Amino acid sequence: MQGTPDARAPLLELRDVSKSFGPVFAVRNVDLRIHAGDIVALVGDNGAGKSTLIKLISGVHAPDGGEIYVRGRAVQHWNTATARRSGIETVYQDKALAEQQTVMRNLFMGREVTGPLGLIRLRRERVEAEALMRRIGFTSQLISPDSIVSTLSGGEREGVAIARAMFFKAELIILDEPTQALSLTQAQVVLNFVRRAKSEGSAVIFITHNVYHAYEVADRIAILDRGQIVGEFRREDIDAVQLVQFMQTVARQGAPTAPRQV
Repeated sequence: MQGTPDARAPLLELRDVSKSFGPVFAVRNVDLRIHAGDIVALVGDNGAGKSTLIKLISGVHAPDGGEIYVRGRAVQHWNTATARRSGIETVYQDKALAEQQTVMRNLFMGREVTGPLGLIRLRRERVEAEALMRRIGFTSQLISPDSIVSTLSGGEREGVAIARAMFFKAELIILDEPTQALSLTQAQVVLNFVRRAKSEGSAVIFITHNVYHAYEVADRIAILDRGQIVGEFRREDIDAVQLVQFMQTVARQGAPTAPRQV
């Protein structure tokens, strides 16, 4: 990184970031700022560039152009290791959970709590897992650190993945379509987990094609279309119906004039 950290600067900032695959631009000239404790929803249809953008933020792809800043400092050689060191954790749609293992094993997998001789401290892990599960919002007494992940609902599995990111001390958690294919009840479970992550101090990028889920939890909503952010709104400045109408206009004829209102 270059420069001195600025406590007032955004946690993460993309400036004019682009990514192409051959002649096709998947992401073009994107500006995006994420502040500590923000929930920013990134909304767009299939093919809008959401997956490429989150892979850029998480370091899977390096940008072809533009700059990435972390706490006001420009970052060179952006990759997954740099993103993780910067406090960024990504929960993809498959959640990368070992479904036949316990919640506790999933929370600490790859970053086990060990003693001086390298032995895993199971009792300490169980205590920490219990505390973390309650912090993130697991209230059912039927779910414990020893519960097998495959027995959990889709929303509860998303909660385990979010809790794992929080254990890794993520300052920014990226959630890739966390409510996709869930029932209304389970989607609400996930949205509550997202709110709890914010209350614990994490910023969240919430990727979705569901405008109503985005509107329910986000502080800001960014609309992505054909690889570009064509509109960005504070939730208090627009209602859900207007947001849908804006997206319909974009789909028909491209972005209206002066769409960014943040």
